[in-house]
Amino acid sequence: MLAKVNSLGLNGIEGYQVDVEVDRGFGLNRFEIVGLADTAIKESKERVKTAITNSGLKFTNHNLTVNLAPAGRKKEGAYYDLPIAVGILAASNEISYSSISDYVIIGELSLDGAIRGVKGVLPLIISGRNLEFTKFVIPFENAKEASYIEGIEVYPMKSLTEVVQFFKNEIVVEPQKTAEYKTIMSEVKTDNDFKFVKGQSVAKRAMEIAASGGHNILLIGPPGMGKTMLARCLPTIMPELTFEEALDVTKIHSISGVLNSEFGIITERPFRAPHHTATMSALCGGGTNSKPGEITLANHGVLFLDELPEYTRQVLESLRQPLEDRKITVSRANQTIEYPSSFMLVTSMNPCPCGNYGSKNKECRCTRSQIHKYINKLSGPLIDRIDIQVEVDSIDYSEIQCETLSESSYDIKKRVQTARNIQVQRFAKKKFGTNTQMGEKEIREFCHLDKECDNLLKIAFESLNMSVRGRSRIIKVARTIADLEGSENIKSYHIAEAIQYRTLDRKYWEK
Repeated sequence: MLAKVNSLGLNGIEGYQVDVEVDRGFGLNRFEIVGLADTAIKESKERVKTAITNSGLKFTNHNLTVNLAPAGRKKEGAYYDLPIAVGILAASNEISYSSISDYVIIGELSLDGAIRGVKGVLPLIISGRNLEFTKFVIPFENAKEASYIEGIEVYPMKSLTEVVQFFKNEIVVEPQKTAEYKTIMSEVKTDNDFKFVKGQSVAKRAMEIAASGGHNILLIGPPGMGKTMLARCLPTIMPELTFEEALDVTKIHSISGVLNSEFGIITERPFRAPHHTATMSALCGGGTNSKPGEITLANHGVLFLDELPEYTRQVLESLRQPLEDRKITVSRANQTIEYPSSFMLVTSMNPCPCGNYGSKNKECRCTRSQIHKYINKLSGPLIDRIDIQVEVDSIDYSEIQCETLSESSYDIKKRVQTARNIQVQRFAKKKFGTNTQMGEKEIREFCHLDKECDNLLKIAFESLNMSVRGRSRIIKVARTIADLEGSENIKSYHIAEAIQYRTLDRKYWEK
């Protein structure tokens, strides 16, 4: 007898339909799985057989052939244990085939018949809904993340026995209730609050602008002056995730296996800070099982690269294309996967090996050739993609001793949120929502420059030997500064401030 069970597979962060076809034929004690299955799926034969037996159910001794269709697409993971087991029981007349035909079934089995959680349930269910499936049987452990999807019925199950009883109408299982996504802007409850940052008013202003427009930022200065702390405070002033952004972030964390099943959905913007020994696969994604890299895990959040020149040149150059396209395509011999990578790049570095070059009160011990070699570990094209460049120098002792706290992240965040709301309205008909994502067409449409602004920009373009990309990024930053001020038009002093944030590449990276 032949039985077919609906299931799903993952390709990157998108799911596709997999038909688990089970045929019980003539002959004895033969069990084969075909359909381009990986090792984890082929090993499921023993898990499925033992789980069925230990659940008090009868495992057929006839020939069994399981086909995972489409046969030409590689299948990975333990998603198919439960649908294979259900298919075997349906082919053996243990349960009615008609009772399972409307359901999508996903889950890994333990040897005792318990159902284990699997990675990637959220993107699988979203893709299943897009394929017009409405009923899903999933592991109980994954119930929370599945509860945020509307328009479907999700039945979380704890064991194979429970699944069989459900399909035989021996028990009633209520579908998971749909959860409501809520975010509340509140005071920061950690030390990563701008109110604890002493001095550095210029850097904090630059951070506010960067958060408001989604701009990339470089902090350069001597060690111990607060560059890392400034970077770690940045997520506390960024706008709350919208529901769509939260789903995007959660999908990525789900397939990476780092999602907390207790909460089910990510409500805070990611902050990823990979060590400078990270490989290109770790940063960009890929590897044997094609996992998302750090730039994808930072989607809708912050990617912080501390001690920037310590990363290998190859790893840093791999960032250039994702910074422009906000996605990355990972190509391997057997598959090509596209991952989103819409992140804010925040970097910090010392200006030289000893760290004191350019400091106003510390002496640099490095030779000119040492400074040149150190600085030029970073390429001009990469630096050109960083919108805002700020020096973080030493501060006076009186500023450290001052007991008065600086402006809190909560107060700064309110201004940032207001500026972001302006951008959301401005780009309502576009596929993006921040100034940094504007192309030349949008710059012409939304960034009108009067004669004074244009003259100022022309002087900067010629005197700083600026690239066309650099000019565009100055205009984008100026647009954000104007939004923070609530100004409809870009003024000359907005342009002037934006230019100030683009001068360090001429100081340190000489043409």
